[in-house]
Amino acid sequence: MFITLGVVLLLIIIFGPQLWTRMIFRRYKTHIEELPGTGGELASHLLKNLHIDEAEVEETTKNNDHYSPEEKMVRLSPDIYAGKSLTAVVIAAHEVGHALQDKLDYPPLRLRGRVARYAAIAEKTASILLITFPFVSLLTKLPLVGALMLLAGITILILPVVFNLITLPVEIDASFNRALPILIEGRYIPESAIPIARKILTAAALTYLAASLASLLNFYRWITFLRR
Repeated sequence: MFITLGVVLLLIIIFGPQLWTRMIFRRYKTHIEELPGTGGELASHLLKNLHIDEAEVEETTKNNDHYSPEEKMVRLSPDIYAGKSLTAVVIAAHEVGHALQDKLDYPPLRLRGRVARYAAIAEKTASILLITFPFVSLLTKLPLVGALMLLAGITILILPVVFNLITLPVEIDASFNRALPILIEGRYIPESAIPIARKILTAAALTYLAASLASLLNFYRWITFLRR
């Protein structure tokens, strides 16, 4: 009974924020003619206004809004790029917030970039090492080989956890220290929409919190498996 409740609670913690985020994004996705422009137009305007001349905006076919520090590119999904809604302009401002972090050489963003290069590959490599180390140890009859592979696997598995823990403050800074003040001070959204903008940005941040919890759970799952 307690195990079932624990599993249900974990599922709510991990997947609940994602479901809530989608609901919030859909709720405020309605076209608003009174807004001065689309998400893409706002992003281009903000880059120019903030003197981030090295960055550009482009529409991507994937549903993956992000800023690439390597390519200096703000990439917006079609709904955000061409959308004239609160969700569109708030998310566009958030991605410009990352471009501003890049321009100001924000240390956590730099650190995240370095960790990101290795995190995805590291997780796959770790899984292979953790699965094969008993067989390698048995075949070579050298326990030290297996122990070294185990240590390497656990060490590499920590990288995704570190990446997600670094990502969360980077996203919060881009949302609440960059995007929201820009939207308010520039009067890009009506005053009545400020609480909604906060809600959208909070929902976006919760997805990264869920990713952090999921990576921690994955790490714990491997440790529990290896202790058996």
